[in-house]
Parts: sequence; structure tokens; C-alpha cells
Amino acid sequence: MAELFFIIALIAGAAFMRHAKKEVRRAARQALKPSIPPNRSKPVSPANAFNEKAAREALEKPVLRGSAYVVDGDTIVIQKTQIRLFGVDAPEMNHPYGKKAKWALVRLCKGQSIRAEVTDVDSHGRTVARCYLPDGRDLSAEMVKQGLAIDWPKFSGGLYQSMEVPDIRKKLWLADARQKGRMHVWKQFEVKQDERQGGG
Repeated sequence: MAELFFIIALIAGAAFMRHAKKEVRRAARQALKPSIPPNRSKPVSPANAFNEKAAREALEKPVLRGSAYVVDGDTIVIQKTQIRLFGVDAPEMNHPYGKKAKWALVRLCKGQSIRAEVTDVDSHGRTVARCYLPDGRDLSAEMVKQGLAIDWPKFSGGLYQSMEVPDIRKKLWLADARQKGRMHVWKQFEVKQDERQGGG
């Protein structure tokens, strides 16, 4: 009897995985359409953040324009499309300096029409773009110059590295750890945060 349940569970699991893969492909195709993009206005949790391994160059490179809703220090929403700023990494909202980074980006974007030139889309349909203020300033560069984001050389080719403020990688040590693949550092930080919030 246990073997029968195990076989049923395996079949159900395989069906679920096929369905999930189809949904991922559908979302990626939808994100590449130049028509009205799907609703991505809800913030993405760190677990669902931009997936560098699944990223690929966008076949079409649409330009989105409009006011920006700021999700965090390196993520905005324009025309219901969630956009990751090209080539930089800012702290998550629950990390040190995360809220400060978000509010710095809010101040930059407030009352402005942002131009977002799409560069990449990952398999989950998340969009990466070079984002510019009306005066031509690059939002990624502005966040790095303010010491609230760091260059991500793997994606930027080192474009923003010379703009980093001294000792910024010590200050934004969790973002630096992510770039170096040291996700255990994140997990340890989050466990400590949970312990503090739980009073234990």
C-alpha cells in the first residue's frame, strides 16, 4: 500500500513540475511582448529576486516611460512592470541600509518620468533595464554614488565600480556576500533577525 501511495505521489509531482515549467515559459514570453506588460506591481521577496542563472538577453528591447513606484533600492515599477536596475545591487528592505536605499531612490524618482531601456528578462519574466532620469542621469550610477548600492561586475562589466564610495562593500556586506555566492551569510543574518523579533 505504501508503494502505491509513493507511486501516486511521484506521478503527481511530475505533473506539477510540467505545469510549473509551462507557466515559467508563458510568463517569459508574455514579458517579451511589446504590448501592455503583465501586472508586476507586487514586490518580489528576496527568494524570488532576479535570477542571474536564468537571465538571458531580451530579444526585443522595449523602452518603458513613466512615473516609477519604488519597491526597494534597486527595484522600481513602471507601467505595471517590475524592473531591476541594471548592473547594481542594493540592500534588501530587511537588511542594514535597506530602507535608506529605498527612500534615496524614492527621492530620485519622485515627480520624474523615468526612461527604462530593457536589457534582460529572466525565465520568471522579471525585467532588467538601464533607467534614466529626464536629465539623462543613470539611476544605477546615482545609487552607487550615494553609497546605497554597489556595482555588480558580473552584469555591469564593472561600469559602476569606479563610482563606489570608499569601504562601501564593508557597509553593504550582505549585498557583497550575495555577489560572491555566500548565501549562508544571508541565512545566518535572517536567523538572527528572526531571533531578535521573536524575543529569543
